[in-house]
Amino acid sequence: MKRLVYCRKYKEDLPGMASPPYPGSKGQKIYESVSKKAWEEWLKHQTMLINEGKINLIDKLSRDWLNEQMELFLANDDYIIPSGFRAVEKE
Repeated sequence: MKRLVYCRKYKEDLPGMASPPYPGSKGQKIYESVSKKAWEEWLKHQTMLINEGKINLIDKLSRDWLNEQMELFLANDDYIIPSGFRAVEKE
């Protein structure tokens, strides 16, 4: 049986992740409140932010900004979308 979580992004019970995505309390919080679907979408969005914004992950300020964007994304708040991005409509 799949583990269900009440996803804070989608506001419904959805299948959860197999394990916390980070060590420590932050990873545990995400594990308990974010669905596998929402986390996979965040990973794709994070990759786009890093590539399009040429984010340097060695820089602590850049990592802090990316973590802030993750929190906004997972909470469905106003998060950054790269200027050239256009959603692909599914048929």
